[in-house]
Parts: sequence; C-alpha cells; structure tokens
Amino acid sequence: MPNSNPIKAVILAGGLGSRIVEESHLRPKPMIEIGGMPILWHIMKLYAHHGVTDFVVCCGYKGYIIKEYFANYFLHMSDVTIDLAHNRLEVHQHQAEPWRVTLVDTGAETQTGGRLKRVAAYLRDQEAFCFTYGDGLSDVDIRALIAFHREHGRWATVTAVPAPGRYGAIERAGSTVTGFIEKPRGGDGLINGGFFVLSPRCIELIANDRTSWEIDTLPQLSTQGQLMAFEHQGFWQPMDTLRDKNHLESLWASGRAPWKCWTERHES
Repeated sequence: MPNSNPIKAVILAGGLGSRIVEESHLRPKPMIEIGGMPILWHIMKLYAHHGVTDFVVCCGYKGYIIKEYFANYFLHMSDVTIDLAHNRLEVHQHQAEPWRVTLVDTGAETQTGGRLKRVAAYLRDQEAFCFTYGDGLSDVDIRALIAFHREHGRWATVTAVPAPGRYGAIERAGSTVTGFIEKPRGGDGLINGGFFVLSPRCIELIANDRTSWEIDTLPQLSTQGQLMAFEHQGFWQPMDTLRDKNHLESLWASGRAPWKCWTERHES
C-alpha cells in the first residue's frame, strides 16, 4: 500500500566549502547568495514548485547561520514595523513560504553518508524521500524523477547529468548503474548530479559518521543492482568555485535563470 505521507527532501548543508573560501569563511556554502537569496533557498524553491515542501536540512559548519536565517525568515522576506517602546513586531506583506523545515546539527566533520544517517529518525515514515546537495542548481523535473523512482522499484535513483570533464562518470547498462569511473578521458560521460530519490533502506548501508555517500554507499548500491539513473540533459550547475558562483549570478541577473521554474506571487 503506498505511503500517503508527503515526500520529504533531505539537503546536505554542512560542508566546509573549501574551494570557495572567498565566501565560505563567513557562512556555510549553501548560504552563499545568488540574486540576493541563499543558493539553499533556490534549491528549496525548485522542490516546492514540484510539490515537495517538507525539508530536512543537514547542518554542520556554521549551522547556526542556517538556523537563524529560517528562524527569522519573515524578517528577510517581509516589511516589518518594530515598536521598540512596547516590544512589538508587526509584519507587513507577509511572504512566508508554505514550507516545513527541520534543521538538524549533523556534526562539523561528518561525511556525506554519515549526515544522512544522522537524520534517519526524521525519515522513518517515508516510503521514499528526495536527497541532494546544498550547492547545485538544475531545472530537473522533480515530479518526473520521483515517478521514475517509484516505477522501477529499486532502492535508489540518481540524476545523471552530462559531465563538465572534471567529475567521475557513471557506468550504465540501460538505466541500471553498474559502477563509476573517476575523471574519464573525454567529456561524453554522465555524472552524479545529485537530486536522488531514495528508499530509507539505503540508510542501512551507511556505517557511521565516516561513511562517504559517494565513495562508499553509491558503489555498494550499484554492486547490489539497487541504483538506477534518471537521465537529465537540461541545465545543471554546481557552485564549487567563485567562478561558478559568478556564472550563476550572471544567469540570475539576466532574468533567464534556467532553474527558475517558479513564479513569485508578486510577479503573477
């Protein structure tokens, strides 16, 4: 019998962001802004557009900044009047999102798999859940991705995207993932683009905080024949470096950001 609970999205937001230290020494990488809003917000807007509005955010490095941002979300998104004499706050033109956001401290040094294991308690009622990185943007069709996962019935689905050249590629037999190749020659391979859909059974394969989702768990899933690839040939861009950040910023400034599939209420 299908699970009737709304599907959740788990977002990794605890890494150091050492390759974009120009920004990440001040705040967590997912809080680096594109168009004046954290990249984490852009990712959540994508999911929400496709009906996923219940989030579990895996915090770590400077996680208090993420917690404070959402605790004071209305201050960022609305006009307010603060009556200092009477200690009152009035919110005007309330712009709150219809989101439920669970912020979990998953440790400063925990690896990606370990972070997922640490939030397992929040996923017990899930037939399947979304899982992605807090530093990559795409125009992937989340609804189609979830439908593909439910149709094939395996434990895990990874979104496979064209390789920019500096990433390890996915080996496939049809849609089944059979292995991974580190930094292959040529640029024709498909790579792990994040935007997973997973069964909670995947978490059983994660040993502890030192487990890497990419190095340890994904190859194990592929060896067991439990990992399928959802091919996405559209826009996909990680924010690994300052150059990447500036590229995303320029796309947003152009008014034609490929990942912006939503319409704000004041735009309609």
